[in-house]
Amino acid sequence: MTAVEARHPRELRGGDVEHAGVRVTAAGGLLMSLLKLAERDGQPSWFRPWLEAERQAQQLRTYQPTLVPGLLQTENYARAMIRTDDLITDDEVERRLAVRLDRQSILSSPGHPKYIAVIEESVLRRADEGYRGLMAEQIAHLIECAERPHIGIHIVPTSVTMHVGLVGPFALARGADGGWVGHLENQLGGVVVDKDEDVAILLSRWESVRSEALPRRQSVELMKDVMTSWS
Repeated sequence: MTAVEARHPRELRGGDVEHAGVRVTAAGGLLMSLLKLAERDGQPSWFRPWLEAERQAQQLRTYQPTLVPGLLQTENYARAMIRTDDLITDDEVERRLAVRLDRQSILSSPGHPKYIAVIEESVLRRADEGYRGLMAEQIAHLIECAERPHIGIHIVPTSVTMHVGLVGPFALARGADGGWVGHLENQLGGVVVDKDEDVAILLSRWESVRSEALPRRQSVELMKDVMTSWS
């Protein structure tokens, strides 16, 4: 397979699709359309289903034990995180950055979702001296976001040690029909979770991690304290 073939979907007989060397049956060519749409929008095919769920959501919930969630990242923080992948070019860094910043527009668009993020306190402190200004800016942005009525940011303090959320990050989206879908990311991509039993597990784990976090106002006060330490 050539590099071009690895990056782009190829339609096979009967509407099937070969993408990255994997053949997938696509009834009526629907998957082919989604893959092409994903490429047009600059999004990897594995992320497209979650992006659509995110755009249509009335509620969004995110738990992050290691990073500031993408929807809440500043431009400088996002660029620094994307640059940690030394396998991509500077142009690709800027392309991914533009896509991420554009994705954040759902929080300010008409009909924006209710968004609640739970973040570990350690995320706000994980950087060296060279990132003091960047981290102060990022935490100031989080505080500003938390003052908006449709955004809730809750911090799990470092005094909370072992809890179920540390297994890994996850997100949940509730659509207009009241149904939930989840999203799990890993080093190679991500997967949308829509089976009822799996979604139920994620909702239960959300309640667990949310119960470990500080209330909204206390979370803002903690963020202010941490921001001062970076200033």
